Amino acid sequence: MTLDITVRGSAEQHHPAERAIVSMAVAIEGHEKQQVFKDAVAIQDPLATQLKELVDLHAVATWSSDQVRVYSHRPWGEDGKRGAMVHVARVKVGAEFTDFERLSGFLDYWAGTEGVDICGVAWDVGAKNRRAYETEVRKAAVDDAVAKAQSYANAVRRGKVVALQLADPGMLTHHIEGPGSLPMIARAAFADSVDGPLELDLTPEEIVIHVDVDARFQAD
Repeated sequence: MTLDITVRGSAEQHHPAERAIVSMAVAIEGHEKQQVFKDAVAIQDPLATQLKELVDLHAVATWSSDQVRVYSHRPWGEDGKRGAMVHVARVKVGAEFTDFERLSGFLDYWAGTEGVDICGVAWDVGAKNRRAYETEVRKAAVDDAVAKAQSYANAVRRGKVVALQLADPGMLTHHIEGPGSLPMIARAAFADSVDGPLELDLTPEEIVIHVDVDARFQAD
């Protein structure tokens, strides 16, 4: 009588960050609609110019910027009444940095510019390398599943295991309970500075590439 063995294999690698995805926003508000638009453009133009220069220096791989959008609202006052009309001009900007030293200087400057919000920094490895790393880790996860299944078979005095099914977690006929994949992107932390305003911690953490695989084997 054959024996069915179902296991979950796991593997992971740690790699230094290779790129940083920066999310920013220019936001200006005021009581004159045309003025807030002009003020937002006055920030967006030099920001875009600097990003173009950083592309030429190979410090930025790609970047993008929305058009300036203006919306209006009337905030509620403490007395429960609507206040005067407030206009808000906003534009989102994103950039992928590969030079972390230039990234630090870039954020130091723009974080101190009125009307600019640094929304976050996400660290990751390069897209091409990620595919290669995931292929390596996926194979290691399968190897782990084979070793685990063979260990079970050996424990009950059975022979060599033969793979019947391989699947991403939860896709086999009977779901295997277990931990999910670990986050692959480490985010930059925002911390309150002891000496003054908000500051960015630009220390990139290692990127964890984690793969789980569910497998079913049979042993004689």
